[in-house]
Amino acid sequence: MIYFDNAATTKPSKTAFDRAGEYVTEKFYNPSALYVEGYALQGELKKARSALLSKVADEAAFEWIFTSCGTESDNQAIFAFARRGNAITTAGEHSAVSAAFAELKNRGIDTRIAPLNADGSVNVEKLLDFVDEKTSFVSVMHVNNEIGAINDVNAIAKLVKAKNPRTIFHVDGVQGYGKIPFRLAKEIDLYSVSAHKIGGLKGVGGLIKRKSLVLPPYIIGGGQESGRRSGTENVFGIKQFEYAAEEKFKTLKADYERLTKYREKLWGLLDKELYTRLSQESGTPYILSVSARGLRGEVLLHMADDKGLIIGTGSACSSNAKNRYSKVILACGFDEKIADGFIRISFSPATTENEIEEGARLLNEIGKDLARRMK
Repeated sequence: MIYFDNAATTKPSKTAFDRAGEYVTEKFYNPSALYVEGYALQGELKKARSALLSKVADEAAFEWIFTSCGTESDNQAIFAFARRGNAITTAGEHSAVSAAFAELKNRGIDTRIAPLNADGSVNVEKLLDFVDEKTSFVSVMHVNNEIGAINDVNAIAKLVKAKNPRTIFHVDGVQGYGKIPFRLAKEIDLYSVSAHKIGGLKGVGGLIKRKSLVLPPYIIGGGQESGRRSGTENVFGIKQFEYAAEEKFKTLKADYERLTKYREKLWGLLDKELYTRLSQESGTPYILSVSARGLRGEVLLHMADDKGLIIGTGSACSSNAKNRYSKVILACGFDEKIADGFIRISFSPATTENEIEEGARLLNEIGKDLARRMK
């Protein structure tokens, strides 16, 4: 099997899993307990928090809150601060943000959606036009999960703050953390992270926040995470995330360069009579988005699966949506035929050159097969 749907989830790191195993078999205590064994786990959580945060941010200026996933992190940021005036996001956001903004609108908040450029990045000029003295919250994703565009969120945050210093600036960094060389600028207030995108386990996420920002809790109960996120911490999952990130960041730059070459090689091997490229060379090396114009991307996905090749057709979190076409692809200006044939090929550091070559062969084979059937 060739797995090319790493933007949806990655295979958990076995090394990190094994290292963290003691937090299931031996150190299984509740970290909120007052006895020594439980209390000691607070120190382990502190180590994990520091290790994960320091890789992208200054620990003197930012802090890390553990959550259950990127969606929860996005929701906590949005519903904590988009309570007045107007809130702004982009047309390219993951459903964790776009659906939350739809709920804001239902609650009477003035929501404003900035359009995309053809490459899938946000149109910064149009976004800034929306920012005024009543703007309370802006959310811009770091790396688009469908088309792979990278937004310069540090630069955008500075521009937004220049127009309204009181605006809270949030970034959905789920596809950026551990994949893109990057450190948070002081103008970013909140940054969402998910473990399972970089070899961690599902059910663990993080919300990085500027220390001076007072964040109200989204989940209320036992007062864990210094009262900002109640619920017994998943110590095993958190430590496995810490160890997976340790592995990932050691090779981050080398992986970036190698996967850029692999992405371009795959595109070079694809049949240009069948496939149109949607993602740009300037985007993340972890994603190559193409379209088989006139064919159904979903059909290609199932045909590929039958051949032992797993690919995606966009966000797995939107797979149950009623809309047939990706809203992101349409927002980039592509027509419905392009959107219908959309497939997403996404890589991980474990991707090999042989898989690139075999994956291209299978995509060409099933594309030609489906095109013949459609005649």
